[in-house]
Amino acid sequence: MLSEHVNATLEMNQPASFARLGEHLPMAWVEQALAATGTASVRRRRLPAEQVVWLVIALALYRHQSIPDVLETLDLALPNEANSFVSKSGVAQARDRLGDAPLLWLFKQSARAWITQDAARYAWKGLSLYAMDGTTFRTADSPENRLHFGAQSYAGGKVASYPQVRGVSLTAIPTHLVADIAFGCYGQNEMLYAKPLIERVPDHSLTIFDKGFLSAEILWGLRMQGQERHFLIPAKKNLQWEQLSGSEDDCIVRMKVSPQARQKNPALPEYWTARAIRTNGTARVLLTSLTDRRRFKATDLIACYQRRWEIETSYRELKQTMLGAELTLRSRLPDGVHQEIWGALIAYNLVRLEMAKAALEARVEPTDLSFVLALRLIQGELVWAAGMAPGKLPAHLQRMRAKLQLAIVQKRRGRNCPRVVKALPKRYTVRYLRKDLN
Repeated sequence: MLSEHVNATLEMNQPASFARLGEHLPMAWVEQALAATGTASVRRRRLPAEQVVWLVIALALYRHQSIPDVLETLDLALPNEANSFVSKSGVAQARDRLGDAPLLWLFKQSARAWITQDAARYAWKGLSLYAMDGTTFRTADSPENRLHFGAQSYAGGKVASYPQVRGVSLTAIPTHLVADIAFGCYGQNEMLYAKPLIERVPDHSLTIFDKGFLSAEILWGLRMQGQERHFLIPAKKNLQWEQLSGSEDDCIVRMKVSPQARQKNPALPEYWTARAIRTNGTARVLLTSLTDRRRFKATDLIACYQRRWEIETSYRELKQTMLGAELTLRSRLPDGVHQEIWGALIAYNLVRLEMAKAALEARVEPTDLSFVLALRLIQGELVWAAGMAPGKLPAHLQRMRAKLQLAIVQKRRGRNCPRVVKALPKRYTVRYLRKDLN
């Protein structure tokens, strides 16, 4: 919890800043990230590298504010009696010196640690649940961003107004924590971004895919690497297979790997097998590597697949709620865009992790809490904590955790009336004066 180790954080003699709330993201990690990437500050600056790391994360939490406002509100710059003002050019130079490597290192370290916390609490039949899906980010329209990332091209030859970043993320379904992500140029296919993520999927897990990732190279590679790494994915309508055993609604099927795929990857077998489950009342068929019908019932797998759609809300929370539905990201250079995305992912995971901790105390699921209310509460509390006396922080943070438990989303009631088209009310009769009578 934020209040458990706050005293240890305060003993590091850090200034009144965003780092005071770094129980989940300790300063030791920040220092290790800077040391590992060779970006630690040597000179004593108003904005040393440690403070710039927190600034990048804070910029995602306060997307609607300008960079000078965030610096002043959270008191991130070190005090200097001679000059209390930090210029915009000074902030830009500090971000350039930092680069994106420390934020990348910090995201991977924090995501790996946070995902394992309370993992047993959210396990599904002994497996961790993940979802893999793609997304895009719009960037500022600068020549550097357009050259590096590219943009969407339309059939008529037109090109999108803004460059775009394409990425594929691996998200924990129970907590919505982003476990891993790969992103880059918009013109690159999502399958190419999914391949490095497949190698890093944790063991003893079930990954749920969209049907666009239906590929023998992706799914077979997931199964062959690591231990007990399974998949669940809907089949395409034109997919051909041979039924080996079982009934029409739940059977083991064998599918042929295309010659083109085997030519690209000779390690692929000629055939691969999976379990095919037909959902009730629809023509959708789910393919999975979980072939034990006793342990993994068809109804449970169908219900588990329905949870994949919850991940779509995590993209909405990240891009619309937290980043304020802004048209583009702030940065006008590719390195700055990378730095900004890593900072936004860390900030999003920080909010989601605190929601998960509050949900455990409230004995509800993390997805039962409102992300909008939790984000607003954390934004306000950070501002108060920046100017608060150190002795009052533990009690203040404990109150914040208690308030988070009140952000439980009320379940919608079921429909009580039939779905019918209501008759529109008639308008009053109106007499219009004809012009030809004048």
